[in-house]
Amino acid sequence: MKKKEFINIARLLNERLNIVPLLFGSLGLEQRLNKNLNADDIDILIPEVFLNERWESIVALMNGAGYALYDLHEHAFEKSGLSVAFASIESLTPFAGIDLNRLPVIKEDGVCYYLPDLHDYLKVYKASAKDGYRKNVKNKQDEQKIELINNEIQKRK
Repeated sequence: MKKKEFINIARLLNERLNIVPLLFGSLGLEQRLNKNLNADDIDILIPEVFLNERWESIVALMNGAGYALYDLHEHAFEKSGLSVAFASIESLTPFAGIDLNRLPVIKEDGVCYYLPDLHDYLKVYKASAKDGYRKNVKNKQDEQKIELINNEIQKRK
């Protein structure tokens, strides 16, 4: 259900705002691992300009899709118990050393979106494990994801 909803939102972003979003977090990792990780929410990375100067266009798009903004600081929306949060795609480079020009583009049901490969996800979760909040709150989850990613990388070699 969450994946289908991401595709619906990505389609709106593609068509109405000319944004190719990045599927991030556990939901994106689920797709790379082909394994259900029980993602809590949908994390989407978009160009930073849409989080600042053009934020109203994201709010209007999400409101039109039936979502309500519930956390401005986290750029998070909710509909029927499902949370969708937006963050800056540009933050990936300083945070985890990911080269944005190398991100794979996925085309699915006429929708384009970025999906980091397993090596990029490994960089993200290793960087997250050092982050203060995540280290205290989600450390065990991050460690488990690092192990899953490492095992999958080894398996595919």
